Amino acid sequence: MNLYDLLLAPFAEFDFMRYALASVFCLSLSAAPVGVFLVMRRMSLIGDALSHAVLPGAAVGYMFAGLSLPAMGLGGVAAGMLMALLAGLVSRFTTLKEDANFAAFYLSSLAIGVVLVSKNGSSVDLLHLLFGSVLAVDIPVLQLIAAVSTLTLLTLAVIYRPLVLESIDPLFLKSVGGKGGLWHVLFLVLVVMNLVSGFQALGTLMSVGLMMLPAITARLWAKHMGALILLSVLTALLCGLSGLLISYHIEIPSGPAIILCCSVLYLFSVILGKEGGILTKWLKNHRHHTT
Repeated sequence: MNLYDLLLAPFAEFDFMRYALASVFCLSLSAAPVGVFLVMRRMSLIGDALSHAVLPGAAVGYMFAGLSLPAMGLGGVAAGMLMALLAGLVSRFTTLKEDANFAAFYLSSLAIGVVLVSKNGSSVDLLHLLFGSVLAVDIPVLQLIAAVSTLTLLTLAVIYRPLVLESIDPLFLKSVGGKGGLWHVLFLVLVVMNLVSGFQALGTLMSVGLMMLPAITARLWAKHMGALILLSVLTALLCGLSGLLISYHIEIPSGPAIILCCSVLYLFSVILGKEGGILTKWLKNHRHHTT
């Protein structure tokens, strides 16, 4: 097998591979930067919780309209925002912290979603919702993903400075009347939107992977926000392309293949990462002791 057959032929010969690549490209541009902010705000597990919260809404949309993109998408957004609102309200009126409430609500949401789909669909439908199929992306799904990606990038460009400040020093932002709560809510909306667009291709359980793993990997190589965002996008693009090619050539599900590529790169970075990798820290400690 030559290089053309290995790398280019799948995309040159098949429309579904080109659609899959375009969807991964759009998701990488928007979901990865959102993941960086989740990491910087110490909200990584909240992103995972919101990805599970999307499932019951998508399941309700499926019950009423089958595998309908608008119905499942609207249901997913509504369910994700409802869980974020409820978790915030419970955190405000009880002594529990927000991450604990997100964990409680996401476990409940996941159970409700699985029960709804199991009772009103087949095991194939459940697998589609949970794990998606990036190779089944069609034009309407691609248009939704592209629209969410564009809106996310434009919104991040507008709120970038207050969002960075609210992530680093929320008390200072509050002291100068920066409306930190508004940016927090708007950011959660972006998270839910990207998870909903991602679940169409990667499923509710996999969509958060393309959001979080590239961002976490980038944190092991860079410290500054610009470098973090750029590196996370490049990581997501590389893993998306690699995962699609691997899934095509050895016939495994494309969504998990993409996330596994992200995982391999993460493990590599854990060992060799410039900003906190195991080997890097060992060398620094070794130099310190020798001096």
